Amino acid sequence: MKQLFPLLLLLALSFNYVNSQRPGGDRERGPIVITGKVLDKDDNLPLEYATLVLQSVSNPDQITGGITDIDGNFEVEAKAGKYNISIEYISYKTYKLPNQTLSESTDLGTIKLALDVAQLEAVEVVGEKTTVEVRLDKKIYNIGKDLTNSGATITDALNNVPSVDVDVEGAISLRGNENVRILINGKPSALAGFGSTDALTQLPADAIEKVEVITSPSARYDAEGTAGILNIILKKEKTLGFNGSVNTTIGYPVNSGISVNANLRTDKFNLFNTTGYSYRDAPGNAFFDNTYSSGSFDRIFEDREYSRLRKGFNTNLGLEYFLTEQSSLTGSVFYRTSKSEDGTENTNKRFISNSLNSETFRTEDENEDDDNYQFSLNYVNNLNDDGQKLTVDLQYSKGEETKTSIIEENNTIPNENLIVLENVFETELQNEYLVQADYVLPMGDAQFEIGYRGTFEEEVTDYRLDSLNQATGQFNINEDLTNKFTYNENVNALYTQYGNKIGKFSFLLGLRLENTQLKGQLDSEFDTSQLEEQLGVDVDVNFDKNYLGLFPTVNFIYELAENENISLGYNRRINRPRGWFINPFPSRSSRTNIFQGNPDLNPAFSNAFDLGYLKRWDKITLTSSIYYQRETDSFERVQEETGQTTTDGIEIIRTIPINLSTNNRIGAEAGMMYSPTKWLRLNSSFNFFRFSTEGIFNDVDYGTTNNSWFARFSSKVSLPEKIDWQTNAFYRGPSSTAQTENSGIFSLNLAFSKDIMKDNGTLSLNVSDLLNSRKRSSYTETEFFTSDSEFQWRSRQITMGFVYRFNQPKERNKGSRGNGGDEGGEEIEG
Repeated sequence: MKQLFPLLLLLALSFNYVNSQRPGGDRERGPIVITGKVLDKDDNLPLEYATLVLQSVSNPDQITGGITDIDGNFEVEAKAGKYNISIEYISYKTYKLPNQTLSESTDLGTIKLALDVAQLEAVEVVGEKTTVEVRLDKKIYNIGKDLTNSGATITDALNNVPSVDVDVEGAISLRGNENVRILINGKPSALAGFGSTDALTQLPADAIEKVEVITSPSARYDAEGTAGILNIILKKEKTLGFNGSVNTTIGYPVNSGISVNANLRTDKFNLFNTTGYSYRDAPGNAFFDNTYSSGSFDRIFEDREYSRLRKGFNTNLGLEYFLTEQSSLTGSVFYRTSKSEDGTENTNKRFISNSLNSETFRTEDENEDDDNYQFSLNYVNNLNDDGQKLTVDLQYSKGEETKTSIIEENNTIPNENLIVLENVFETELQNEYLVQADYVLPMGDAQFEIGYRGTFEEEVTDYRLDSLNQATGQFNINEDLTNKFTYNENVNALYTQYGNKIGKFSFLLGLRLENTQLKGQLDSEFDTSQLEEQLGVDVDVNFDKNYLGLFPTVNFIYELAENENISLGYNRRINRPRGWFINPFPSRSSRTNIFQGNPDLNPAFSNAFDLGYLKRWDKITLTSSIYYQRETDSFERVQEETGQTTTDGIEIIRTIPINLSTNNRIGAEAGMMYSPTKWLRLNSSFNFFRFSTEGIFNDVDYGTTNNSWFARFSSKVSLPEKIDWQTNAFYRGPSSTAQTENSGIFSLNLAFSKDIMKDNGTLSLNVSDLLNSRKRSSYTETEFFTSDSEFQWRSRQITMGFVYRFNQPKERNKGSRGNGGDEGGEEIEG
């Protein structure tokens, strides 16, 4: 940690210098200060983000103002003069004070805004709206009360967010690109599973407050993730007093759970906790039809059945202490533990010249224990009322995952002899430290920001495979597959960015400097000759690599009209290989297929452009964009023959990642939100992209061009008796790579809910994949084999849920109330 001291010292000196250079002329000229408070007329609750507008009477083009804080207060500096004053909040009647002469500091007192009756249709249903806010570098989707999230996980909820797709195996992609960075509350987190998305399948969807889709990230964010960033913001109640909710679910196949959210807030502190337990089974199936050009068999059929039992417990406990009116210190601890029992049954039929030669039955029973801890400390100091702000974050995360597997395969035709019996022992330890400091300096309509972030990760993988020697009856260690590999990734980054709004034009310019260190150490002897022969380069399994890079970001918005704008973004990003992509030891998913990491793998880099257009009408909102991305040294997983066969004569195929190609991706997306009446809300989105790859490896041309698309549609109908009905439909079109063609996939979700117990309780029924059609069908062809397959990760799921809110009535949601309608409004922030 000594290397952090000079960087933090540099940041502190920069902070002191910038603060000392703040112009003082305005204060010396004696600007006046306009203060006041904005409340809801009906319930006297403060309205956060209400806008105070000061328009000069003598020069109408001269406009200044500000927004209210969480308590509804505003404090704005302005020059003395004559102004038209207005206070605005979307879906409320505007409060106006025309021709006001302001010669000294003035307190406008408490101003109460009333709902605009003409717009009540869009805001009548209370804090259950999903809305979208459009900002310079991202779109923010406030999840609200999405009925299909009842009993669902965070992964399920992400599949309902525009631009995002979650495939049948849980892999998350953004605009069709799987290299997306997942953050929790703006930081890498154990909650997200250290870069894996497995943890997101165990956390409840109702813990989410909003999801930030960041396709053109500003310099504030880590440059990792060539597709962009998904930042998941978790709920933290802001209401005074003790309040919370209890959410229970039960479903078929087995899907039961309970989660409790509790919050105690006073003027001095805010104590919050979320605790949950889940018990789920996710049965699935797969079928493979494989043909071979060489080997003992011409054709092999595989029929697989999966059972995946997950038992998980998680809790997040935090305390925010308000040191002063401007500063606070928040400490939190997160713990997640899970136990998984996965079983796979594989019936294998082998043919020679279309005649059944033999049949085998393989079972694989895997038990996994997973424990994760995270400790976080956050300091926030709002240095003044102008928005000057300093934040410091410290975070430590630890994960330990232990897997044990028993693999047994027997003949069933023509005999019942044992083919193989194996025991697999795998332990993975992960430690991650994060240090971050950010300083924000407003300068009128402009804003300057500077910061540092350091992340230091270590991952240790210990893998052992024991095989039964049938001749001796003893288990022998398979030295070719047993290994211990330590992988370190250390990233130090400094960034600065500047944003301003000039009339209708807003921009945000940033530059990030990152130094990446990748280290690998193999604690065993390993013959690299075969891997070197395959890759065509010398391979060093003990390596230490450093990369220094600049990552510029540019974002513009131009307001064509009050409800219409265009935006343009550019960013450069990096894709760093994860540990399992680096580990040179082969690990098998079956006896005939192995995956082998590549220690010679280098990061990939991308340059991306995004052009967007937004238009709002009274009841319709249109969002659209076209985008282009070019990625160099991109990772590609290629399959090749190893020249080896199993004991019963089947060719063993190796999959290995390499820096194969240059990728070009161009696409367009559009979304429309329509609320024709107070009882009906419609939402649809469409994304089309063209993906081309150029690359040759071992004299094989992997170049390909692929067109694909996906679309989603949802409708929400408010029925009598406080019953809501929601339908979500999704379709992903066909796609292909150099070796594989994938068929289209369609899925349909259906949900109902009813409020009871004076609106303190809600009953829900959710059917996920109503038609049981969410299956991946693909066809792979190489020079040595073909594979026609169908895979279903999880079959149709039916879930019933009940949520009870205590001291937390279903108030109108202040954030969504200003945006009017289910995913139907935007807040444009310059």
